[in-house]
Amino acid sequence: MKKKTIAIQSPFPHRDAYGAIAMPVYHTDAYEFENATIMADAFCGRINEPDYSRVTNPTVINLEDRVKMLTNARDVIAVNSGMAAISNVLITLASAGKNIVTSRHLFGNTFALISKTLTRFGIECRAVDLINLEEVKKAVDENTCCLFFEIMTNPQLEVADTKALSEIAHKFGVPVVADTTVIPFTEFYSHSLGVDIEVISSTKYISGGATTIGGLIIDYGTIPDFQEKMRRETLMNLGAYMTPHVAYMQTLGLENLNARYTLQSKNTLELATKLRTLKEIKKVNYVGFEDNPFHSISVTQYGKTAGAMMTIDLESEQACFNFLNKLKLVKRATNLFDNKTLAIHPASTIFGPFTAKQRAEMDVFDTTIRLSVGLEDVDDLFEDIKQALQ
Repeated sequence: MKKKTIAIQSPFPHRDAYGAIAMPVYHTDAYEFENATIMADAFCGRINEPDYSRVTNPTVINLEDRVKMLTNARDVIAVNSGMAAISNVLITLASAGKNIVTSRHLFGNTFALISKTLTRFGIECRAVDLINLEEVKKAVDENTCCLFFEIMTNPQLEVADTKALSEIAHKFGVPVVADTTVIPFTEFYSHSLGVDIEVISSTKYISGGATTIGGLIIDYGTIPDFQEKMRRETLMNLGAYMTPHVAYMQTLGLENLNARYTLQSKNTLELATKLRTLKEIKKVNYVGFEDNPFHSISVTQYGKTAGAMMTIDLESEQACFNFLNKLKLVKRATNLFDNKTLAIHPASTIFGPFTAKQRAEMDVFDTTIRLSVGLEDVDDLFEDIKQALQ
């Protein structure tokens, strides 16, 4: 089956008692077993049956199974946020004395997790320029527990060479963990580029209507013992498993993901092209532009579309604030890839806790507005942005 079909059609492990064609929401914490032997086998993982909804639930399993079919992964674990996906994976891989090689061009909370929170447990953060492969080679060593990066950085929109990075890491036997949230996994196969583990904020494209918070861990089975340690230790001990209602909502979002993403990526390119005509905007940054320095590598790795995130630069921070305050249709809000178009000033919000020096090192500028483009008519979005700039 093609991906569009898989996203909508997938078999249930057990036929529903009433023949429901949509997976029911199993709002239950526990499950009754036929006998003590089956109960023991379920709890010890010898059979694939739900035992307790903190670690397994039929509605969540249905979402995991669909994503597994779409990605050809060995295992998929659904958790309660994108940050939970990242933190659970890193905690599973890391230990005191190890290091994580990454970039300063990361989402604010992700960088804070690696450079601040995890360092308290004896895990070193090695932030390098991932575009400079020689610098990456010098940073990776026998104590590196993983190479972590975003396939398209937020909000810098930098695209590194995933295959080249993976080859460097794998020479040392180092796992490659990639946050692929910005381009849906329905558009490309990250494992073919050398990615061992994919982490995704399913809050974004999959949720669609911004109704639920969630995250996905996609394990391609190339890291010895990762699946066992992740499911039998990290997931059970940290309690970050997705709830059944969220899984139900995100399964609905997965079913119409292709239709929404096709329009969103088209809208983004069209809007970005129109915004280049406005003299008040100093710069429009979108990887979908053919003259963008990362356009070619993005097309090679992730296909013809470049996602639904773009940035514009204005004259000053005050100009950014004035612009945001005058928007009427575009929403002043965080999040990405909602059905509605959203605008935010990253330097004063997402990266607000960082110092000016840290923001400069991360290439997060006071003059930048991040736009997440939705499903509205592009002409309406353009007119709203144009009037907000005047």
